Amino acid sequence: MTSTSTKLPASATAGKGTMVAFDDVSRVFGAMTALDGLSLTAQPGELLALLGPSGCGKTTALRLLAGFDRPTSGSVLVDGKDVSGVPASKRDMGMVFQSYSLFPTMNAADNVAFGLKVRRRGGSERRTTAVELLELVGLGGHEHKYPHQMSGGQQQRVALARALAIAPRVLLLDEPLSALDAKVREQLREEIRRIQTELGVTTVMVTHDQEEALSMADRVAVMKAGRLEQCAPPADLYDRPASVFVAEFVGTMNHLTAVTQSGGMVRVFDLVVAADGAHRPPDKEVTVLVRPEALVVAPADAGWIVTSSVFRGASTRLRLQRPGERELVADIAAHRTGELPVGATASVALLDRPVLVGS
Repeated sequence: MTSTSTKLPASATAGKGTMVAFDDVSRVFGAMTALDGLSLTAQPGELLALLGPSGCGKTTALRLLAGFDRPTSGSVLVDGKDVSGVPASKRDMGMVFQSYSLFPTMNAADNVAFGLKVRRRGGSERRTTAVELLELVGLGGHEHKYPHQMSGGQQQRVALARALAIAPRVLLLDEPLSALDAKVREQLREEIRRIQTELGVTTVMVTHDQEEALSMADRVAVMKAGRLEQCAPPADLYDRPASVFVAEFVGTMNHLTAVTQSGGMVRVFDLVVAADGAHRPPDKEVTVLVRPEALVVAPADAGWIVTSSVFRGASTRLRLQRPGERELVADIAAHRTGELPVGATASVALLDRPVLVGS
């Protein structure tokens, strides 16, 4: 569904400019530590994604921010005020769940207006806001449909409109797209980002999908075992990961043998490049991490053999093997696929860009 352009409801823009922060927050459940001293700030109007594997603490952090749970220690702050003890119903936060959670006996408009009804807003205001927000999320004319009459993507749009109807200070997204198929996920990623940008509402999203986080967020906070590994804009996170965990969780990495040089440099494939984490004496063998797109592959009688070729649209992903060495993964432009079929021999070089020294 194509995006719509409509005047933003005044009620939906009331949450602009809110800052939220976790100040040394820990949450312990018996013998398990779900969060371990998390300090993280979402700036006013930005979309911050919490990214990490299952059990890393990202959902716990979102629940603490929503008011569904309380920290064991530390503070959850909204515009500088500690709200750790404030009930969820008093926080003015809108939440979109993975499972939509629409009321099956209410049509789309009534679902959107439910929060306003609880707040005792007048019927005219409720109807006007519901229609405006359904138009905003691309569902103009669907206000009388019930959840069972809508697709999963349409139901999630209604859930987003319902969360926005109360003019939330902060919008919380809990794996909002994981239950949808790939095409709908891609469409809704763009729609949610468009709406969030237009409204300027501070948004915190939990996801385990790296592509989702990188394509939607202003900044991505990568978490591991209850701790923050790195928080940075998507491009910085991808190009300059702060740790081996971040590098390998966000995208694919090759492990290449290198030799340290002076001045924080390493030699890889006869090319000397800068290396993060290369604070070691010269002439020491280390492992460096390199993205598939940083490898330069060309047809040649050079020992590397193409063992797999997977067309990915604009690019083709190759796997290459040479006796006694680790398998390499490289991306080439799709129009070059015919140059390097499975079984072809090839040379492999490296683009002149910084690499990360592994552990």
